[in-house]
Amino acid sequence: MKRRTFLKTVGSATGVFVVGLPKLAPAAQNPPEPSKPESPVPKRTLGRTGRQISVVGFPGLALVHYDQKTGTEGLHRAFDNGVNYFDVAPAYGNGEAETKMGVGLQGIDRDRIFLSCKTKMRDKEGARKELENSLRVLKTDHFDLYQLHHLVRIDEVKQALGPGGAMETFIKAKEEGKIRFIGFSAHSTKAALEALKSFDFDTVMFPINFVEYYKRDFGRAVLEEADRKGAAVIAIKTMSRGAWPQSTPRSRQWWYRSVEEEHEVNLAWRFTLSRPGVAAGIPPSFIDLLDKAVKACRAYREPTETELDELKALAQTCDSIFVREDSMAANVPHRQHQLFPGCPYGAA
Repeated sequence: MKRRTFLKTVGSATGVFVVGLPKLAPAAQNPPEPSKPESPVPKRTLGRTGRQISVVGFPGLALVHYDQKTGTEGLHRAFDNGVNYFDVAPAYGNGEAETKMGVGLQGIDRDRIFLSCKTKMRDKEGARKELENSLRVLKTDHFDLYQLHHLVRIDEVKQALGPGGAMETFIKAKEEGKIRFIGFSAHSTKAALEALKSFDFDTVMFPINFVEYYKRDFGRAVLEEADRKGAAVIAIKTMSRGAWPQSTPRSRQWWYRSVEEEHEVNLAWRFTLSRPGVAAGIPPSFIDLLDKAVKACRAYREPTETELDELKALAQTCDSIFVREDSMAANVPHRQHQLFPGCPYGAA
């Protein structure tokens, strides 16, 4: 069996069952009002790829927090709710997220999802090895989007795009049909702009969040350059409320604070999805927060000026989570755990 059909196997085995017509109950004297169907999760075109993806993506990193059964249920619920964009990386839980997603996506038609993966390898050989392993673990023969993962420093951008760099693997793999589109994720403005200047990427994954944007203009330059180069933007940290205040007890063990109350969740998504060029966003890595994001995106509309003023005021009470990375972007090596205490799984 070809890998391309892996997600169809269970679906075809659990197709339509004819078990006979049920007996009709007597008509109620006062039948209940029919419930209105929920609006579907909106989809947008992912830039020049031409692909339609849900404006909220499934955060594969979330799977490290749950057992396989719960993770699989979350994956299928998201798909049933209209999410067709699924994002994962081998750095998430040292492969745990990939393994669980590979199992959990069984039964969903591969042709109906947009599957995205990443590599932190900057060299040609390392990237090829990680790509092939990700394809195997996720039980597919191609990725719709493959990305350089977590660019921070200019020197690593130059390495990845230079002779013997990871981009040589990306280009070859695209010729082989193993990847369809090429992108990157970055946590510093300098790295993102250097990457955009150096290669015609299809997508840019970058923090586009009301706290970072209003607190220190973080994200604006990347949005402008992505627009100039014709690259679609995938927003990360969409629901971030910034760093945890020392005086605030943590409601969950995570390296940044998330908006969780429905009104603030709605406003956070309205802000991000209203930025020019943003095709989709990724919620924090918890299934319950994904569910809140799905609800917010179903009700999405453009934010009002009053709502934007509310977000501006809220942002001034929060602290950035990217100051250190952005300041270290020039050429200083770093270790992941030093920058992200409480996040042992790898950054988006």
